[in-house]
Amino acid sequence: MSGDTWRDDVVRMIPALRAFAWSLSHNGSDADDLVQDTLIKAWTNRDKFEDGTNLRAWLFTILRNTYYTQVIRRRREVRDEQGEYAGALRSAPTQEWSVAMHAMQDALKLLPDEHREALILVGAAGLSYEEAASICGCAVGTIKSRVNRARTRLLKIMDADDASDVMAYDSLAAANGA
Repeated sequence: MSGDTWRDDVVRMIPALRAFAWSLSHNGSDADDLVQDTLIKAWTNRDKFEDGTNLRAWLFTILRNTYYTQVIRRRREVRDEQGEYAGALRSAPTQEWSVAMHAMQDALKLLPDEHREALILVGAAGLSYEEAASICGCAVGTIKSRVNRARTRLLKIMDADDASDVMAYDSLAAANGA
């Protein structure tokens, strides 16, 4: 793969990378920083990418590993633990989709990390179970189980009657880049 083709393929992945980064960090600025770090690492290590392998999975793995490295590092930092500063920056929702997005975000935060991650990779990012399993370093059956458990728990959290209620929220999240 030529350098220009590789670069163009990576650039096409940026929206999906940003959506995944946002789903992990829940903050636009942190998501942008995470994507930038991912792109820098990918560019620096582009010679390690093997032609014929899945570029999307490779980039998502870099992003995921970068995120978890930052989480471990941030455990030692003190950051607005009470959320006072963040709470002061919020404004009341002005549209219905905003309320729905906040409800979905709140519900996703209640899921265990591995369930949320699997659901985002398969549901929002559109990866196959096999790609998600590769990124997470687990078996395909484990990803399927995590996605199923995440969907079931979301239904309970959101007090939905059936999966179509949650899918409406998923559609809103995808349409708004979440």
